[in-house]
Amino acid sequence: MRGFGAFLAKELREIVRTWRIWVLPGIVLFFAVSGPPLAKLTPELLGSFMPAESGVVIQMPDPTYVDSYLQWTKNLQQIVLFAVIIMFGGAVSAEKRGGTAVLALTKPLSRTAFVVSKFVSQSVLLIGSTLVGALLTWGLTYAIFAEAPLAPLAEATGAWLVLALAFVALMTALSSAMDSQAGAAGLGFLGFIAVSIALLWKPAVEYSPAGLMGAPTDLAMGETVALGWPVATTAALTVVLVLAAVTVFKRREL
Repeated sequence: MRGFGAFLAKELREIVRTWRIWVLPGIVLFFAVSGPPLAKLTPELLGSFMPAESGVVIQMPDPTYVDSYLQWTKNLQQIVLFAVIIMFGGAVSAEKRGGTAVLALTKPLSRTAFVVSKFVSQSVLLIGSTLVGALLTWGLTYAIFAEAPLAPLAEATGAWLVLALAFVALMTALSSAMDSQAGAAGLGFLGFIAVSIALLWKPAVEYSPAGLMGAPTDLAMGETVALGWPVATTAALTVVLVLAAVTVFKRREL
């Protein structure tokens, strides 16, 4: 992979100096900061929606750290994953449309290094943002509920990250194959829907990436989940998708 190190360093510097350092980290950190207080206040908010003169009383259990963790995993599984699909849909195609890909590849930089650098830099951004968000969630949860075991949160976040990295690889492949960011994002959403539907089939949950779609919720609640096969198949799929992105990009005209 000729030129990989230099181009990866350039990509990481670009993340820090452009809008990308604010969007995904901003979304993740917003949910990390707002999740624990919202979990604490949800019963009171629901009770305030019912007029006192109605005579109806809503009985809800007192919120615990589990509710805070569930807020975190729910936001990861939905909004943050959607943001990943939309943001990274133009990772390669935007460079191609803007002409910067041609300029970069006239240097001693291989197409393989170009694509892999895109995947790695996006993964670094995602992992860094998620880890900081998880630490904030843990700290605020402890401050609000005086109880916050680290293991359930770490396991739930780790399981989601494995799945999210597969979607980063998917969007890198789609962006390498298509010029349209919207088109790549649309196919990415179809992939999300397909994995969500696969949750209805037990063998898919036990042996495929679908098992990682619902696992963060169960892990956040302290339940034991068998993740060996889902993690292995998701990791293998991630590698295949990155290789597919490289293969497709090598065959495309710039």
